[in-house]
Amino acid sequence: MADRLMLLDTASLYFRAFYGVPDTVTAPDGRPINAARGLLDMIAKLVSAYEPTHLIACWDDDWRPQWRVDLLRSYKTHRVAEPVASGPDVEVVPDPLEAQVPVIREALGVLGIPIVGAADHEADDVIGTLATRSDIPVDVVTGDRDLIQLVDDARGIRVVYTGRGMSNLDVLTDEFVVAKYAVRPDQYADFATMRGDASDGLPGVGSPRRSRRHRGGRRTRRGDDGGRPGEDHGRRGLPRGRPPSRPRRAGSAAGTGGRTDPARGSTRPRRARGTLGTRRLRCARRCVSARAGLTAAERPQPRSRSVHSRSFDSGQVVTMRSAGTPSRSARAAP
Repeated sequence: MADRLMLLDTASLYFRAFYGVPDTVTAPDGRPINAARGLLDMIAKLVSAYEPTHLIACWDDDWRPQWRVDLLRSYKTHRVAEPVASGPDVEVVPDPLEAQVPVIREALGVLGIPIVGAADHEADDVIGTLATRSDIPVDVVTGDRDLIQLVDDARGIRVVYTGRGMSNLDVLTDEFVVAKYAVRPDQYADFATMRGDASDGLPGVGSPRRSRRHRGGRRTRRGDDGGRPGEDHGRRGLPRGRPPSRPRRAGSAAGTGGRTDPARGSTRPRRARGTLGTRRLRCARRCVSARAGLTAAERPQPRSRSVHSRSFDSGQVVTMRSAGTPSRSARAAP
């Protein structure tokens, strides 16, 4: 069997184990050991599946190195529980998990799995150093996308990505990275820098308020994606203080935007006039009629004032082809 080195992003794995294994898993004395038990089960599964000949548990000796904070003040700021002037800051860690960290280190030592860390550095730095200096193929086990930059088919470096759970492991190769992210692994670091990472407090490149184009044209609570600059829209998509384009029909139920059905004695809901949907519908009608070559007089008019009416009094109705080009077809009025 050919030699292969497996590097474990230990903190990533025991955090996943802590939240994935129920806290009912306890020691005989009642202490929770769900994170420790889950981590050992993960290691057993990984060793059985990928058969490494060498195994190292990489450790965070400093989860937030000061030299990185000096470069970017926002780095992991939201995860600081207590600043420490003389050493690493205290990270926000659930108390039941914090109590299991010594147990995890002890269990790894009993199994003969070396724990490797470096002062003033994170486990990511240790993994990157060992992987790039290794003279045998390497499998990096992590749920951190930052380590995707290490993937290198030529050197036999793969990333076993746990982001989708231990039952859906992804083995990342050059082809996989290009297919998923449209960049090569050696370009991934620059890609990640531009994208940013909120979990690490990395802002990325560009304004926090993305443009309409980058929002994918989705509606926002400002009403629509267009509008005039500085215009404040209400919940219904209308600028505040601007009345609807048409008043509500007399006799409609107050506050419902509907009308009373005498036969049923109830209120039939209907979209209030002048809202975003109504204005878009009227605009769509005008555009379709214009492209079909209809004049204002020839334009089909709704039989009733309801925006949901599907029949027209005019002898013509506009239909749309699958390609989006309008055509006219004649139909006798009922």
